[in-house]
Amino acid sequence: EVQLVESGGGLVQAGGSLRLSCAASGFTFDDYAIGWFRQAPGKEREGVSCISSSNVRTYYADSVKGRFTISSDNAKNTVYLQMSSMKPEDTAVYYCAAEIMPVGYSGSYLQEYEYDYWGQGTQVTVSS
Repeated sequence: EVQLVESGGGLVQAGGSLRLSCAASGFTFDDYAIGWFRQAPGKEREGVSCISSSNVRTYYADSVKGRFTISSDNAKNTVYLQMSSMKPEDTAVYYCAAEIMPVGYSGSYLQEYEYDYWGQGTQVTVSS
């Protein structure tokens, strides 16, 4: 059974940093992509970042490029999202998601419909 558990959310001041963790179980990272999404109140869930094991690439939404960094520790089956220079508009529930995306996959990597497995989410609040 695939399970994803997020942690590391909390309250941070604008300009500060947080690191989110996504601990995965029930599968190995080979051929999987792990994505981070967020959903602010009253808004749709949006893709933030993704790391693909198959092609060893990372993807970022324009809104977080240069501020957020995604990484993985395959030995621990854990993916991290380091968030820096945070802004109040980063406030949201952050979810990690997983899906098999083998070499040659030509999708976006940052669309909600591309993922079948989801964690429960962790709240991130950035105060101004």
